[in-house]
Amino acid sequence: MTRLVRKTKETEITIEIDLYGGQPRVETGLGFYDHMWTALAHHGGLGLSVHAKGDLHIDDHHTVEDVALAVGAAFDRALGDRVGIARFGHAYVPMDEALARTAVDLVARPFSVVRLGFRRERIGEVATENLVHALQSFASAGRFTLHTEVLYGDNDHHRAEGAFKSVGRALRMALQPTGGAEAPSTKGTMG
Repeated sequence: MTRLVRKTKETEITIEIDLYGGQPRVETGLGFYDHMWTALAHHGGLGLSVHAKGDLHIDDHHTVEDVALAVGAAFDRALGDRVGIARFGHAYVPMDEALARTAVDLVARPFSVVRLGFRRERIGEVATENLVHALQSFASAGRFTLHTEVLYGDNDHHRAEGAFKSVGRALRMALQPTGGAEAPSTKGTMG
């Protein structure tokens, strides 16, 4: 279990993560955002605990961003030297009429392409632009490469949920232990 605490003038966040199991427990003060991280963790096979207090009286941005950065930093720390894992993962996830696709590379080079194609400005109390930013921030702080997009879909709730679930499924594949003692890279290092 890896634990991380992040405190700023805008948020106070505690993260606990186990890369190989446990029940997700997410409390950010933003119901829909809790739903997204719970879906990602459940489908990723991650034991993820998030407790966040943020300046929600202003808006959702600081809480959404800081939670994603904290989860990413804890994920990076839990990965350690990244030896003995599959490294790459991918997933397609249908959510009713929507279809999401994700590919990840757990090499320690952060980069992201996130295309969710939302049509409305908010889902619940969360700005849809912040959901895109959350996945980008997670990949950046987690130091991994993430490509995720929703190929089609009419319902923005389904688009978002499909994307977060597909990220979880891709991570689950990439985290599979290989039993190898070397970095899964021709360079000999994942850094």
